[in-house]
Amino acid sequence: MDEIKAKVRQFLRGYFKEHDFADEEDVFASGYANSLFVMQLIAMVEREFSLVVADEDLEFDNFRSIEAIARFVTAKTVVPAGT
Repeated sequence: MDEIKAKVRQFLRGYFKEHDFADEEDVFASGYANSLFVMQLIAMVEREFSLVVADEDLEFDNFRSIEAIARFVTAKTVVPAGT
């Protein structure tokens, strides 16, 4: 999960150079995210982690913080046992 967090943090630094986000910091509540930014964040998650963000995944809680994104990506990329 640390690698996922590092990639997300690097992405955020590209947009918000003056701010170093804590893992649990809410990017929406802090006023850093708007609807266009959320779309860019989702596109980065899909591209960087080779996954598809489905309609049912489009919940703010999945993208609210670095920690939330890391949990989401981990859950989407873990292969269930027996497959």
